Amino acid sequence: MPTYETMTRFNNDLDRLTPEQRRRFRRAVNAFVHDLRDANGHFRAGLRVKQVSGFPGIYELTWSAGTGPAGRATWQYGEPIRQGTPHVIWRRIGTHTILTGP
Repeated sequence: MPTYETMTRFNNDLDRLTPEQRRRFRRAVNAFVHDLRDANGHFRAGLRVKQVSGFPGIYELTWSAGTGPAGRATWQYGEPIRQGTPHVIWRRIGTHTILTGP
């Protein structure tokens, strides 16, 4: 199972999400973790994982693309805590606006 940590900005952003936004994020994280564990770092297209332009090593995933603004979360790989297991550092969560300071 991959390990993770959260940055303070992520926690602050998370507190501002609605319960529905949090639910959608958790659903996306379940798919994200499955792909990290079983797909050798290849993510399903629906998560729209890509590197954030201008910020090497920082990635975004889209966790809601329905009505309203799309939900996004930014993250990076950290040093593994357990050998051979990916470690994710969650940086920001919210809408497209988080990409100005991912």
